[in-house]
Order: sequence, then structure tokens, then C-alpha cells
Amino acid sequence: MDRDQIYNFSQCPSMLPLEVLERAQAEMLSYRDTGLSVMELERGSAEYKEIFAGAEDALRRLMNIPANYKILFLKGDATGQYAAIPMNLLSSHQCADYIVSGKYSKRACDEAKKYGDIVIAASSGGASPPYSTVPVTTRADFRPDADYVHICLNNSVYGTKFHYIPDTGNIPLVCDLTSCFCSEPIDVTKFGILYADAQVNVSPTGLTVVIVRNDLIGSARKDTPSILDYKHLVESNSQGNTAPLWCVYIAKLVLEWILSVGGLEEMKRRNEKKASLIYDYLDGQGQSYYTSPVDKKCRSMMNVAFVTGDGELDKRFIEQAEEQGLINLAGHPSVGGMCASLYNSMPYEGVERLVDFMKEFMKNNPKIQN
Repeated sequence: MDRDQIYNFSQCPSMLPLEVLERAQAEMLSYRDTGLSVMELERGSAEYKEIFAGAEDALRRLMNIPANYKILFLKGDATGQYAAIPMNLLSSHQCADYIVSGKYSKRACDEAKKYGDIVIAASSGGASPPYSTVPVTTRADFRPDADYVHICLNNSVYGTKFHYIPDTGNIPLVCDLTSCFCSEPIDVTKFGILYADAQVNVSPTGLTVVIVRNDLIGSARKDTPSILDYKHLVESNSQGNTAPLWCVYIAKLVLEWILSVGGLEEMKRRNEKKASLIYDYLDGQGQSYYTSPVDKKCRSMMNVAFVTGDGELDKRFIEQAEEQGLINLAGHPSVGGMCASLYNSMPYEGVERLVDFMKEFMKNNPKIQN
């Protein structure tokens, strides 16, 4: 099939804007008339530095990031921060509190336990089904001497999202923003650290973005590897752990594209419109055929999880959807079912096609009544 016949609902990496791909294609062989591809630019060249500076400037403007926050563009995925955060932030108290709302926040919590006194302040793991909602917290849920509180704002595997920012008082709040990165406005000043695997919404696989407040830099434990030490990374311009230039280049183009179409307010409007289309259909059919196993108060507008309740029927749905150009709809292996990821670059028409297919599939594949 041609690209215009394909709608990619993958949880990661996400679709990228066609305009960005076309510009990257045009500059593939010669970037800015240098005669070199972006992937061939020398690290010390003016063009190389310009790409990094442009990406940082676009992100600062897009997210309204204050001057007292540093931005790091690092190689690899966000899981590296599961160790970097406790190694940089655990102080004399050596304790931190984690809100566990899904697979990735649990992995972050388990990794942090290697470095200090880590407790689960709140969890939705006991919900039915597990992690189908998010915990509701108050300041009293957190230890007053905690060095930080960690949260994963959107849970792509389960299709849930926090629709509030936990009140942690003076305790720095650290947020894994991966699966809702640059999808809507967010008040950066409410967080000590925001980090994201940028392959969702912004770049190809291989780039992690860390936004860290200045006062949280410089207290890393002595055995912290230099490639994880925020102070070293800031002072060396991320040398030793610098993200691949190609990823930062694409991120720069995507961030500039978001700015050009109206910024994060416009992204939020588009994303809410897409999510409403599919949620309205799920609710309107009375969940008689498809079920969304997610607390309505905690629904994600990025990742819409749904099932038929029949594993064989789910498998058939995924296979037939792919034949229609609706690809990567399988839910995470740990939960099964389907998950439609409606990231920034997914057009409204793609969600319309999906809902039309859901209706047709339901008509052609009646459930067998026991």
C-alpha cells in the first residue's frame, strides 16, 4: 500500500508528520547545501551545533520552559532515567516515593530500589483489571523527607492518564512524560524533572529528552557514571551521551511543525477531537460488542484500549484491520486486546477509518452466544 493508505496506530514509535518526512527527504543527500547528509555532519561543525540549538529553542518556546531549567538531548530510551534519577536526586535522606500506575512506573520504581529507600506511595495495581485507573493522592501520602516523588503521567499500555498533578508540596515531582510528550500544554514549573522517550510524538527511536531544574543538578552520588550525571552532561553539552544527530534533527523539524500549526493548544484540540470520536462510539454502542476496560475518569487521549472479550475475535480484528491499512492495533502483550494510539501525527481521517472499520467488523463478526 502507499503511505496515504496506511494509518499507523503503533504505541511506539509513533507516526511522524508527512511534511517533516518530506523535508527530511529533500535534505537527505545534502543538508543546507553542505553536500553532506545530516548523518554525516561533523560534531564540531556549525551546522551540527545549529541543529541542537534549534531543537532546544523550539522546545523551550513550545513548552514555555523557564530559563532555570536545562534541556538534555540524550541517546537511548527513557529507561536509562530510571537509574539516573535516583543517582542524581537521592540526597542525605536517601528516600523517594513512587506512584505506580502501570508497567513503566513499576519498572522505574523497581530500578530505583537499588539505590535507596524507595516506597510505593500509591498504586492502582489492585484495580480490576490491574492499572485500569490511576491512584488519587494527597500531600499526606508522601513522606515529608522524601527527596522526590515519581509519576508516569500517561500509561500507554493500559490507556490511562492522570488528569491532575499530584500535590507534593516542596518535594520535587519527577515525571515520565513519554507517551503524552508535546501532546498538550503542561506547566513545567510544577515539576523538578520531566523526561520523555521522544519516539512518541517527536522523533525516531533513539532520543530521550530530560528537562531538569537547576537546583537539582550537582548532587549526584559519587559512583554515578558520567553519562548519567546531570551536572557532567550539562557542563559537557551531553558529550559521551549525546543523542544521534539524526534524531535531534527530526525532533527539531517536528517541534517547529507543531509551533507552525498553533502549538500545544492546537495539539490538544486535535487530540481531544480524535479521542472523543472513538470514545463516543465505544460508549454509544453500550459496550455491547467492544469494551474499554478503563475508568472513564482516567481515559487517555493518546492511547485508547478496547477489547471484544474474545481472544480469537481480537486476533481476527487486528488481522483484518491490517488488511485495510489500519496497522499496529494490537495491545501490549501483557494485556492483549487492541490499543489505538492517537498521537499528534495521526490525522482525524485515520480515526474515522478505524471507527468505520469497527462498525463493519461488528456487523460481519457476531459474537457466539453461550
